[in-house]
Amino acid sequence: MNKETQKTRIMQYITDFGSITRMESITELGCINLPARITELKKDGCPIKTDMITVKNRWGESTRIARYSFDKERAGEHVG
Repeated sequence: MNKETQKTRIMQYITDFGSITRMESITELGCINLPARITELKKDGCPIKTDMITVKNRWGESTRIARYSFDKERAGEHVG
């Protein structure tokens, strides 16, 4: 899968589900390097925001991960 297809799928996933994490990107889209694709989308002008959220790992410990979503305040033609 090429970068353009990955970026398109990421944007569609965020449109459909509201946000995406790296694990969702790997398991649902087969996209391993979500942060790189998010950086590219931002450079393309897509209004994406990053929220750091706390989740539990397999040992029950708290850890922080990035959750990406469209920045509705900056949304334009890229948000479908």
